[in-house]
Amino acid sequence: MFSSRSIIFATITAFVVGIIASLALRPTNNAPTKQIQVDGQQQVVRHKWRMPLSASRNLPGSGEQPTWLTQRVKEISNGTFIIDMYDPGEIVPSFAITDAVSDRKVQAGWTWIGYDQGKIPASALIAAAPFGMEPPAYVGWWLFGGGKALAEKIYAEHDIRPILCAITGPETAGWFSKPIDRAEDLQGLKIRFAGLGGRTLQRLGASVTMIPSGEIFQALETGVIDATEYSQPVVDDALGFSRIAKYNYFPGWHQPFTATHMMVNLQVWNDLSETDQTLLDTACTGTVMYGLSLTESLQGAVIQKFKNEGISTRILSESLQNDLRIAANEVMEKEAEKDAYFKEVLQSQRAYKATHDQWRELAYPK
Repeated sequence: MFSSRSIIFATITAFVVGIIASLALRPTNNAPTKQIQVDGQQQVVRHKWRMPLSASRNLPGSGEQPTWLTQRVKEISNGTFIIDMYDPGEIVPSFAITDAVSDRKVQAGWTWIGYDQGKIPASALIAAAPFGMEPPAYVGWWLFGGGKALAEKIYAEHDIRPILCAITGPETAGWFSKPIDRAEDLQGLKIRFAGLGGRTLQRLGASVTMIPSGEIFQALETGVIDATEYSQPVVDDALGFSRIAKYNYFPGWHQPFTATHMMVNLQVWNDLSETDQTLLDTACTGTVMYGLSLTESLQGAVIQKFKNEGISTRILSESLQNDLRIAANEVMEKEAEKDAYFKEVLQSQRAYKATHDQWRELAYPK
């Protein structure tokens, strides 16, 4: 027998695939044309975009998602809409993708928008909120709880159209060279940590820095940092963290969800036909499902690999989790006092989560 969840999953998949298939048959209007070589053949290409990535496409799970997206867009458009990907630093540094899109140096970018928090504080909540929603709830908030409209309003001021294009489950709480049992153990700790989670650790006395993914291993190896977080186990394994730091902590309190967006220059977006806009929206919706399914399927085997290698996989103490929760709320409340958009997103997420939790706590097994 199939579970109701499996039936719903299959129904949604069939719906998305049906929409995508129908798009391939619809003509597009008002699009520039030119002849280029595609797979060794002359092809009329209406759009050829450059899309820098904030993390390497070679990373397992997370790196496969933009590749899947660009392949679907190419296939659905019969080779007439091409998106070329560029790894971090090839044309744009990891932390400068939003600026490049806003300035129209590139048509689009694939990024974790929490990197924008210095100039767009609300971006940190849209990308990952400490002790926030799990992926299903976040997608519900984005599509039906006002999240999408809020993000579009905020980024329109920067000439960008954000499209939710990937989501993954919790990250690890970090990799450490020694046990972390109490909040006091964080004082003076040199750690790479992103987003609001990093600011939370700062509040508890840690020395927090931001380092691109490709530079984290060397920073750990040379002692520039004592500890780090970055992503889920399969990605952290590929980056080699377990070769240096032997204590891997859970749960991923700082990022119960990690949302990645395709950022499109707003003028470029407005110049697209309605059909091409729908193509990108629908392809990204498909990528959300593909990416979440893929990344969930990869983690268990890596956790077992860590155990076999003698890595100490640990759960943060209840007292430390409580201290982190208090500090995170203080950080977010303080930011909400300073930035109206941050306050609006925070209130929206909290209201949606409170309502959704009534369902979650009753319906799902503990």
